[in-house]
Amino acid sequence: MPELPEVETIRRGLNQFIMKQKITKIDVLCAKSFQGTPTLGYVTDIRRFGKALVVDLDNKNSLMIHLRMTGQLIYDGEERYAAGHPSDNFTDKLPNKQTRVILEFENGTLFFNDQRKFGFIRALPTAEVPNDKFIKKLAKEPWSMTADELYAKLQKHKNSPIKATILDQTIICGLGNIYADETLFEIGIHPESKSGALSPKDAESLLHAASEVMQKSIDSGGSTMATYVKADGTKGDYLEKFAQVFRREGKPCPKCGTEIVKIRVAGRGTHICPHCQRILS
Repeated sequence: MPELPEVETIRRGLNQFIMKQKITKIDVLCAKSFQGTPTLGYVTDIRRFGKALVVDLDNKNSLMIHLRMTGQLIYDGEERYAAGHPSDNFTDKLPNKQTRVILEFENGTLFFNDQRKFGFIRALPTAEVPNDKFIKKLAKEPWSMTADELYAKLQKHKNSPIKATILDQTIICGLGNIYADETLFEIGIHPESKSGALSPKDAESLLHAASEVMQKSIDSGGSTMATYVKADGTKGDYLEKFAQVFRREGKPCPKCGTEIVKIRVAGRGTHICPHCQRILS
């Protein structure tokens, strides 16, 4: 599943291709992949809520798009632009057997492909977007949350490992496995530390670090992870340029030289420096 920086990269890319274009036709090839009644109109905005994209139309309706595990958005116009799970679909003739929804525009076609059918496009009134069941449960993103707000949430989950807590999108929105590891490394806290052990100052440091590592990833086009690419088909390079612990097991810590190790926390593969990251008590 793409993390927040990857989805933001896709939003910025699609903004170049479909903004102010009119959707002239929607073909739903898989009923599971489209929720609601198809709606046509001019694209007036492309927003992001956590890992979901929302395409606003001039008819006061919107289309929410979530790629989930294997979703793709492929725009075929004067040029072809692709976003999401990379495969031969990026260059093959479309539609194909993985195409679930086709959105025809005045100057091109946007194909929603999804091999495993976990993703979706949902049509709903624009005014109802904030009340959508998926969006309503999302917490604030790191750059919108105060340290006091985060600290209060941590105390409500005081016995949970801090990594599990910050992966919960109802507590803080946007942190997936990559950026949780990078954030906790930045602030020197072991991911198995109990959430309630963090101080208000720790909460402030966590928000700052989370914002910083995700912004670096957005600026570099996302992490890619061999499964996600930028909207123009080129790969992001965050892991190569900026990641300090994620997928670096066996390599020296960039701060102290100790070997990075991989453990499991909250059922997730987790990368740490055993010297720099302390378990809080």
